[in-house]
Amino acid sequence: MRPPAGTSVLRFRSEWFLPRSGMEGLLRRWRGFPGILLANCPLPQHPLCRPYHHPPGRVKRLVLSRFFQPQNLREDQVVGLESRSAELTCKSQRLMLQTGLIHPAGPGCYHYLPYTIRAMEKLVRVIDQEMQAIGGQKLDMPTLSSAELWRATGRWNLMGRELFRLQDRHNKEYCLGPTHEEAITCLVASQKTLSYKQLPYLLYQVTRKFRDEPRPRFGLLRGREFYMKDMYTFDCSSEAAHQTYELVCDAYGRVFNRLGLQFVRVQAAVGSIGGTISHEFQLPLNIGEDVLAICSNCSFTANVEKLDPKQPNCPVCQGKLTETKGVEVGHTFYLGTKYSSVFNAEFVNAQGKPALVEMGCYGLGVTRILAAAIEGLSTEECIRWPGLLAPYQVCLIPPKKGSKEEMAIELMETLYDDITEALPQLQGEVLIDDRTHLTIGNRLKDANKLGYPFVVIAGKRALEQPRHFEVWCQSTDEVVFLPKQGVIDLLHKIQVV
Repeated sequence: MRPPAGTSVLRFRSEWFLPRSGMEGLLRRWRGFPGILLANCPLPQHPLCRPYHHPPGRVKRLVLSRFFQPQNLREDQVVGLESRSAELTCKSQRLMLQTGLIHPAGPGCYHYLPYTIRAMEKLVRVIDQEMQAIGGQKLDMPTLSSAELWRATGRWNLMGRELFRLQDRHNKEYCLGPTHEEAITCLVASQKTLSYKQLPYLLYQVTRKFRDEPRPRFGLLRGREFYMKDMYTFDCSSEAAHQTYELVCDAYGRVFNRLGLQFVRVQAAVGSIGGTISHEFQLPLNIGEDVLAICSNCSFTANVEKLDPKQPNCPVCQGKLTETKGVEVGHTFYLGTKYSSVFNAEFVNAQGKPALVEMGCYGLGVTRILAAAIEGLSTEECIRWPGLLAPYQVCLIPPKKGSKEEMAIELMETLYDDITEALPQLQGEVLIDDRTHLTIGNRLKDANKLGYPFVVIAGKRALEQPRHFEVWCQSTDEVVFLPKQGVIDLLHKIQVV
């Protein structure tokens, strides 16, 4: 039976995975739908694009009034959100609450609101690019991790109260994974025909992690639930594993360099993860909870936890050590066979004999990087983003409705269309603050608070000849007046990910 003329048909591709029972169920549903009903169903319009009309064939305009963003721009409102003013312990936490980037859900847990999700997605894209450039393969492991795996390595007891533990209805014990060394090693060990020709494997994921912090604080910098990128590497020799270790560390450096964040790689203790070599990637910030020792004579850097407190000088050159505070945003470990020996994760070597894989593990705190970047780059009153991570690159502010410049509202709509047509890379990166019941000044204040890299205003000069728009460049604190083509030329240099 053929569907009526004009009816859209969903075609299945041969490479899709769909169990037979699922296919039969879909066919039964399809036969049960009246064809005329499907044919006459209008396509839904994206809610963020409704208020502003746009010409056919043009990119739909994003408008601010449709965003879910509960701003709390007064200090007393923010204090109410976190219950006690003492809990507002850092700049990034206060600013992210004020601007509606996050909303508290419980101690150490937050709702990540739309602007934050966009910034996080961009950060994950940067991380994906750098991990996959060195051969990383992305996967996703269960959040629930069996207690049996953790008991096998001894970490069920070693981790103590930091683990969120639970039982299912069959009284089987689990934890909410703070890290996945056991799970990934067990997965690789299940591949019984692994050959040395297939190695190295660089397997990673970006997922929520859980730690029962005794005292969550600093907003997203230290929470009980957070996002992390964790990579696990498997090599056929110790030498190869050390090369992979440096390869990943170099990739971490490229991530921070692309974000424009100054970092320090320091020697660190292995802690409960284990292994023989460990480094932390630290952003020097005054609110940091780690103390870093840096030698002024050589390249030695270390977390003071790694040093002998009785040794005041650099252990390499005996030079003077200076101390600074830092926020840990990445951590790397050379594990050797610590986990592969427990789970018998083996491969067949060039001599045809089984051998244990040599491992490393590497973490990047996704939400922590985001919060630490805001902490380090922002002023006390306004958020400043790493250029690649700004949720939206350009905010257009038309005149207030009923003002003398009201006619320039249409000019701003046209400018939006011209920008997105001339610069396709900025499609989805430009929005209009259509709250035209507010003055330009009030909306500009909000735009500065949110940290859009570029703010374009249609004021009185937009109605003069030649027409000029007022452009605020947040990275340079410059304000310039440019014609339409000048605005487009300026925005052309924006890098997006």
